[in-house]
Amino acid sequence: MKKIDIAVVDYGMGNLRSVSKALEHVAPTKTVLVTSNPLEIAHASRIVFPGQGAMPDCMRELDARDLRDSVLSAAKNKPFLGICIGLQMLFEHSEEGDSLGLGFFKGNVKRFVAADMKDDNGEKLKVPHMGWNQVYQTRHNHPSASQTHPLWRDISDASRFYYVHSYYVKPDDEQMTEGFSEYPNRFTSAIAKDNLFAVQFHPEKSASAGLQMLSNFVNWLP
Repeated sequence: MKKIDIAVVDYGMGNLRSVSKALEHVAPTKTVLVTSNPLEIAHASRIVFPGQGAMPDCMRELDARDLRDSVLSAAKNKPFLGICIGLQMLFEHSEEGDSLGLGFFKGNVKRFVAADMKDDNGEKLKVPHMGWNQVYQTRHNHPSASQTHPLWRDISDASRFYYVHSYYVKPDDEQMTEGFSEYPNRFTSAIAKDNLFAVQFHPEKSASAGLQMLSNFVNWLP
């Protein structure tokens, strides 16, 4: 089997072309493969786990392609980047369709509460949360208060990233949170644990800040 530097997991949900093209842009010398083959995922050096759509559909399609074990194994052992639903699926349960996730982390996926959806002027906020929003980086996981996660390298705090979602993760362990946004209340937008980093926003659609994050992932040595 040929060398695979980065495998983008394809379980039939979402347009993966923008993810793979963004990775190819920031890592032109690396082999990027969009794949639904468990053997290729096992063989790859790094894993990107994206997705769009409803949680029950994503979980069903993942299992239909026999990808659950290979994704869980990669999440334990390789540099791993989850994007959007690829973040939410790592947790135990989602309110979307009352569905079970992969259970890799303890915590739940919650829907934005309709009664809270008002801005500072009392105007109604739309769900899904769609468009650009600031992401505030956290530092409590690191020895120095001034240090952030390597995937935030050269990305200014409060940079804007692109979102499309109606649900957000609520980890049991708040120390996992590496970034948060406000809509209108604070919600977790990035998590990290050992070799794994996952985000609710779409770095592949987030202009220079998103491309910098993908570049940081490609060069990350956890």
